[in-house]
Formats: sequence, structure tokens, C-alpha cells
Amino acid sequence: MIKAGIIGATGYAGGELARLLLGHKEAEIKWYGSKSYIDRKYSEIFQNFFEIVQDPCLDDNLEELSEAVDVIFTATPQGYCSSLISSSILSKCRVIDLSADFRIKDVKVYEEWYGLQHKNPDFIEEAVYGLCEINRQSVKNARLVANPGCYPTCTTLSIYPLLRENLVDVNSIIVDAKSGASGAGRGLKTDHLFCEINENIKAYGVTDHRHTPEIEEQLSYAADASVLINFTPHLVPMNRGILTTSYASLKKGVGYHEVRNAYEKYYKDETFIRILENDVFPQTKWVEGSNYVDINFKIDQRTNRIIIMGAMDNLVKGAAGQAVQNMNIMFGIKEETGLLQTPMFP
Repeated sequence: MIKAGIIGATGYAGGELARLLLGHKEAEIKWYGSKSYIDRKYSEIFQNFFEIVQDPCLDDNLEELSEAVDVIFTATPQGYCSSLISSSILSKCRVIDLSADFRIKDVKVYEEWYGLQHKNPDFIEEAVYGLCEINRQSVKNARLVANPGCYPTCTTLSIYPLLRENLVDVNSIIVDAKSGASGAGRGLKTDHLFCEINENIKAYGVTDHRHTPEIEEQLSYAADASVLINFTPHLVPMNRGILTTSYASLKKGVGYHEVRNAYEKYYKDETFIRILENDVFPQTKWVEGSNYVDINFKIDQRTNRIIIMGAMDNLVKGAAGQAVQNMNIMFGIKEETGLLQTPMFP
């Protein structure tokens, strides 16, 4: 059995990690870390675990806790994991970080967009960006995995084949994205109160959302060229789910079959990426509670632009599910283990 620990276990992503790992036949949770609820029973914080989890929440002493586990998940705010990680910890267990601390390779870019001084840049180069379907081979032997952000996961997977096959103009990409309220975390914020969100939709982080450089970095790797995008996220009144709608200009002579073949080439054997049938477009309801990403596209012949849509659950494939998928890869077990839940409906 893989012995796992969760730091930040009382946030939304931490709670989702607990739910998935409790149903994982080859993993067990040895401890639940939460600085805010030390010594309180975990099931008091998340009542859905009543009579399922008896453990109390522990402090976040990673040096001590790493002695008891094979892998640590850090579902914590930006800057937290980088302040605690050390060679000593990585010599005893593996770490999958759900924050942005090790996703961006240029420390100056990280510090500019997140407004933080990076506390441990020495580990940035070693960290593997854990977008499983693209970096699977690198994840296998990693000690430290940077679990991708939710918007970057959906956006990158949606556009990746087009850039790899040089089918679109890299300078023409526009991404319009919508997310449920859980993407903002469990902390109390006025903008996320029910009365503020309900019956409302709004753009936020316009031109300066901190996932922008992460998306650009990953798309640049795919294109083997520098990619700049316009990225505009929106908050919608639902609990969970992400829908990205991306626009790009097609290269001359590119049509439906070339695009379809590109998606089949890269994703036909991927369990968690579903390329939908022609004229069936992704909806968040059809992936809720699952690790699946639904993708499809439509070509506008009039403008010679392609519209690419992707939908996924921001707490599963966008956070906890992808983290468990990375764990499975790292420990050499079947990648789908613990993650084949059918999407919930309604």
C-alpha cells in the first residue's frame, strides 16, 4: 500500500484528495494535516466523512510527518510548500504540490505574477510539471511534482495537439474560461458569498490572471515557439466545473480531418481525455465528479478560425484527481486506479 499524507486537508482540494484516496485500493491516508484545525477530528470539518474517518488533524511538521509516508500532497496556498520543502524530506518521500510554487520555471515570472518572493528556487529545475498525458515519462521518476493549475490543465490539453502539429497561428490564441466558485478555495471572501455569486456572472483577473504565464509556458513548449495569449476567466454560480473556449486562426489548407486526426493521434489511448463526436460540445455537467476532460472543436469556415472547447471538474482533474493520477504514475501502478468514477448527473 502507498502511504499518503495530506497537508491542507481541510480545503476543497484537500477534501477531494481524501475522498479519492479513501476509495483507492492501493493507497491509504496516514495523516491529515491542517494548521487551522489541529487536534480536531477531520470528520468535524467535513461532515461527509462522519463515521468514515476517525483521525484528528495534525500540525504541518513535514520533516516529522514525512517519516510515516511514501508521498505527501500539499494542497496549500502559494508560497507554503516552497517554504517547507527540503532535500531531507525528498530523500524520505515524494511530494506532489498542488500550489503554483514549482510550476513556472522562471522564478522572476513566478514572483511577478504571484507577488511573492520564491522561498526555495533551488528545487524549481528538478520539479516535474505533472500534466500526466503530456509529461508521463518525466513524472515516473520524479521526487517533486508540480500539479498543474485548473485553468492551465483544461486549456493546455484542449489546444496541445493543434500546436504540436503546427495547425494554428500561435499569435492568434484567445482563451475564454468559466469556473465554479470552488476554484477560489474555501477561505471567506466577500466576492464569493452566495448573494454575490448567485444570479451573476463576471470576468475577473482580466489581462493579469496568475494562470496566464503557466498556460503560456506550456503552450510554448507544445509549439516550440514563444506563445502569448489573451486569457479571460469568469466566475459562474455553480460549485465546480471549468469550461474553456479557445479561439485560433487555422493555417492555410487546414480542415476538419487534419484537426480531428491530430486529436486522435495524441489522445486516442488516453483514458481521461474524451474527444466528443462531431457537433457534440463539452458541458461541465457531463464531467462533474470525475477525472475526465471532454474536448471538441468547430471550424468557422467564414473566418477560418477554430473554436476549441474543453470541460472538466476543477477539483478532480483540475486538482485532486490529477494529483492522484500523478501518484499512480510515480509509484508504477495502473494510472486509472481510484479514478474511474463515472461523472455525476444531475
